[in-house]
Amino acid sequence: MILLLSYKEYLERLGEPRSLVDIALVFLIVYTVLRLVRGTRAAPMAAGLSAFALLYWLAIWQRLATLEFILRGALLYVGVAIIVLFQAEIRQALVSFGNRLRLPLWRRHRGQFGEGIYDEIVLAATTLASTKTGALIVIERGMGLTNAADSGIRLDAELSYDLLVTIFNPATPLHDGAVIIRGHRVVAASCFLPLTLNPRLSKDLGTRHRAAIGITEATDAVAVVVSEETGLISFVERGQIKRGLDATRLRAAILQALQSPRQRREERRLRAEAEREAEEAVSA
Repeated sequence: MILLLSYKEYLERLGEPRSLVDIALVFLIVYTVLRLVRGTRAAPMAAGLSAFALLYWLAIWQRLATLEFILRGALLYVGVAIIVLFQAEIRQALVSFGNRLRLPLWRRHRGQFGEGIYDEIVLAATTLASTKTGALIVIERGMGLTNAADSGIRLDAELSYDLLVTIFNPATPLHDGAVIIRGHRVVAASCFLPLTLNPRLSKDLGTRHRAAIGITEATDAVAVVVSEETGLISFVERGQIKRGLDATRLRAAILQALQSPRQRREERRLRAEAEREAEEAVSA
């Protein structure tokens, strides 16, 4: 095993091609982990664990027997502590890793449906915003939201403007919670979603916004939020929130988020060609 090799033998093996692959894989893993923990509550926790490891190394180096004995006993529980403290980050990493491993033939965007149905969502959101009626609409994409749907009231109804406005009417029992949309159907209403634990979020964001961010952090779903206090419309994707959208910008955000990878590449190609033609026209 490599751990049993001497330092000189280890350096000699670094010249082998498989060692270069080994180093590249370690670099990618470390880089991915750092990207995941950056800007989250995991960053200060990771710093604390690093300080703990440095203190243990110092105790061994300086032969501080009492400190080393105490820290060695604590090391037995470090593995469990890491799982408990970083469970949200570990779940997000596994979901992200699993989505990237899917083959193109397996990749499905179940949230994609005819563009006309987007108008139902946009029209409902703008109507609710005009009356400052709070709403949270979650659109399922490739990853299923069965667990979240099971926490609410099953509907399995055709998606329509009238249905969405009726659900979020404060006089109805289903208005409190999220609506989950799959394809062209409303799967469930009054659903409870996990709240984000991101400490960097603005204090102005209420429970609806934090729930929308939480579900988009844990899954690949996107969410539309209408604020009950301000009437502002927000769109959330991958934990990132865009606030103060009008009907045009909201529809564009939904369309872009639910496009397939091929459609996105085609759109980028067409946009690049249009920019190139505009530059040629100006230079001519």
